[in-house]
Amino acid sequence: MRFNPIGLLVTFALGLLVAPLAATAPPPGKMPRIGVLELGAPPASPDWKAHSLLLQNLRKLGWLEGQNLVLEYRWANGQPSRLSSHAAELVRLPVDVIVVSASPAIHAAQRATTTIPIVMVSVSDPVEEGFVTDLARPGGNITGVGGVVPELSGKLLELLKEAVPGVARLAVLASPANPATERMVRETERAAQALGVQTQLLIVGNPDRFEPAFEAAISEGAGALLVLPSVFLSYHQRQIAALALKNGLPAIYWQRGFAEAGGLMAYGPSSSHLWQHAAAHVDKILKGAKPADLPVEQPMKFELVVNLKTAKVLGLTISPFILFQADKVIQ
Repeated sequence: MRFNPIGLLVTFALGLLVAPLAATAPPPGKMPRIGVLELGAPPASPDWKAHSLLLQNLRKLGWLEGQNLVLEYRWANGQPSRLSSHAAELVRLPVDVIVVSASPAIHAAQRATTTIPIVMVSVSDPVEEGFVTDLARPGGNITGVGGVVPELSGKLLELLKEAVPGVARLAVLASPANPATERMVRETERAAQALGVQTQLLIVGNPDRFEPAFEAAISEGAGALLVLPSVFLSYHQRQIAALALKNGLPAIYWQRGFAEAGGLMAYGPSSSHLWQHAAAHVDKILKGAKPADLPVEQPMKFELVVNLKTAKVLGLTISPFILFQADKVIQ
């Protein structure tokens, strides 16, 4: 997009982006096997694999499922307690690489093996969570692509303030399950103070508590909502976006799916970009690279999505400044 999030990112070597277009042929009789460990549930669509960003990017690198690659999916259906047994099962098969995209799943894979390469996707702080010792040289069997940085919450608040200039009190929805929540809350409060906005923190770890949280926000006079990054909250994006609209709260999120589900705006790392780099890591590992030597990359492409249909319902006029920067505008 035309946005340039100065000061948000720490950039490490991005040479992994460029990879050969054709994969090295596997040894005779040996087809590489990738395990994909997911905290969520399988997509409802029967043709979901056609839309899988991992598969799309692996195909670009010459890896075709069923021809020179086998994929083993394990889904926890939103129940973290299932992750350990699923990870152990992938190790027993065994798989050549494990791909994971949520901190609980990464922890499960990390406990299950210290030898099979693990490629993580979209993790707030891989060093703080103990997945790697250093972003530039991970040093173990885990590498991959970072995700949302705590400083992003400040940018979210700036965009929301631009869209709703008169907002004086902000509800901040967060999940206790994200290890980076505390840091993101501090960044949000710092940005809010600079902009003269009061914050009301709503910590929700159970979907049954969403409605009471929104009731508390309205009763305390919140004029807008900022939703902090969390895997748990992303699984409930439709419910959250619907409650924000029902309660008349202009809201901003870090993931485009929220805006597509009826949220006002979303700004965060491009999912397609993250999975492009993750597939490049898998490709290099299958060709012999060691995870310890592959730097953990940080997101370089961010996208802004604006839902003008929601803005109209809320009675808002989105400024040309925001619309000019948007990668997608939902009419």
